[in-house]
Amino acid sequence: MTALFEHSPWVEARADARPSSGDRHADLMAVLYAAAPAEQLALIRAHPELAGKAAVDRTLTQASAAEQASAGLDRLSPEDYAHFHALNAAYRERFDFPFIICVRLTDKAGILRAMESRLANDRDTEIAAALAEIGRIVRLRLEDMA
Repeated sequence: MTALFEHSPWVEARADARPSSGDRHADLMAVLYAAAPAEQLALIRAHPELAGKAAVDRTLTQASAAEQASAGLDRLSPEDYAHFHALNAAYRERFDFPFIICVRLTDKAGILRAMESRLANDRDTEIAAALAEIGRIVRLRLEDMA
C-alpha cells in the first residue's frame, strides 16, 4: 500500500478519526492545515531531497522513487546531479527543509527553474508552497489508489 504522506501516518489517522466530508483529499488537507506548525515542518522534513542521497543509495519510499523516476531524476548526468546537489544544499541552508515539488506535474527543467526561483522566497512562503505541493502529491497518490 502506498503511503500518502511521507513517513507521516498521523495525517491519515487524524482524518480517519473525524467525520468524513466525502472528499478524502479535502479531509486529509484539512488535517494537514490544522496541524501545529512543528508537525507541518516535521512532515515537510520527512520528504527526500530531489535527486539526493536517498535516490542514490535507494532508500526512497517506493512512491517517491517512482515519482522521481517519472521526471527523469533517476537518469541524471553527473553535471545535472551536481546542479541538483548544489540547489538542494542552497535551499536546505536557506529554509532548513528540503525543496518539495510535485515532480509528476513537471520535468527536470521545470524542477530546476522552480528550485532556482523559489530560493528567492521567504520561509513562510516556502512552507506554504511545500504544503501545497504535498497536497498535489497526495491527490495524485489517491488517484493512483482509486
